[in-house]
Amino acid sequence: MADKKHKKRVELRKNRFKRPREQNWGRVFEEQGEDVFAGEERVRAKGDISRKRTIIADTAAEAMPTVDQSACLPGRVLRVMGLLCDVETDDGRLVRCAVRRLLKTLATDERNIVTTGDRVWIHLAKSGEGVIERVESRHGLLIRSSKGREHVLVANVDQVVIVMALAEPDLKPHLIDRYLVSAEQGGLRPIVCLNKADLVDSALVQPLIGYYRQLGIVTLPTSAATGLGLDRLKRLLRGRESVFTGQSGVGKSSLLNAVQPGLGLAVRSVSDTTQKGRHTTTTAQLLRLDFGGWVVDTPGLRQFQLWDILPEELEGFFPDFRPFVHRCVYPDCTHTHEDRCAVKDAVALRYISDRRYVSYLGMFEGRMEEMKDDYT
Repeated sequence: MADKKHKKRVELRKNRFKRPREQNWGRVFEEQGEDVFAGEERVRAKGDISRKRTIIADTAAEAMPTVDQSACLPGRVLRVMGLLCDVETDDGRLVRCAVRRLLKTLATDERNIVTTGDRVWIHLAKSGEGVIERVESRHGLLIRSSKGREHVLVANVDQVVIVMALAEPDLKPHLIDRYLVSAEQGGLRPIVCLNKADLVDSALVQPLIGYYRQLGIVTLPTSAATGLGLDRLKRLLRGRESVFTGQSGVGKSSLLNAVQPGLGLAVRSVSDTTQKGRHTTTTAQLLRLDFGGWVVDTPGLRQFQLWDILPEELEGFFPDFRPFVHRCVYPDCTHTHEDRCAVKDAVALRYISDRRYVSYLGMFEGRMEEMKDDYT
């Protein structure tokens, strides 16, 4: 039996205010007497315009209004460009859409109420343009923290391809670990793609590849220049919905152009001065693959801060810690400073990688600093 829909009061962002009241009530009352209260302005103000609204919700956590499905079209957001979105409807039409004001004013932690990959309902105008009336529930999210708010990079995908360059720019294993934590948080299957393998000695990266593979994480070296690993990457993408993410200049767009010639995604070289990538992809866009499946090419990220993960929860996102956590003497052990910590002992005995433990400490201390900022 379907859950019965119920009404829910939803908070909206306050963006309307009453006019400032004149401060000469005493003199006006002496001149006009009781007639002063017959005007348009009340002595007791109603205050700000109410920023609550009663809607019908499928669940208590859902804050989306219902729509008349007979008057709207279902579709999927291909890309978000400022105030506008490109939506492909289920019948194959491409519609440029704005977002209904009510959705934009919902009081949520999200930076944007609509993101690439969202399933939406749109109302089509006679001009051919549309308005997004509702965003459906999401699954498979890639999320980061951006200026203290939740930034959903992409929604409704199956797996995340974490693209890192082995050279130009330099490899950052700690960033891979952050992406792995975010992938598990969002319910995504992670694939670690170590690109530009033609620029380094393959023997130097085998320990890193082997460690991730021992954790059950698909890890493959690739090269868009030589074609190394592209056939396997193509098999991993076939029939799935994937998102490519990583720093600028690591070769995300180059890999996609190599996997499916004809996409024509723009690429640029790494800066000779800073050895950092130059932003080429400016917005996340959902692309259909000729051999089956979808892929999202995202802009390069210089920083990737975790969202809504408490420090004491981090150990659960490190599968190599799990066999040792229950052996710690203290039940609330943070594995940072405590004595008789089984995780620290495992690091000393090299059952856990030193590098992975340093990644854990960086995330733990970083989250603690963010929490201090929130409460001071």
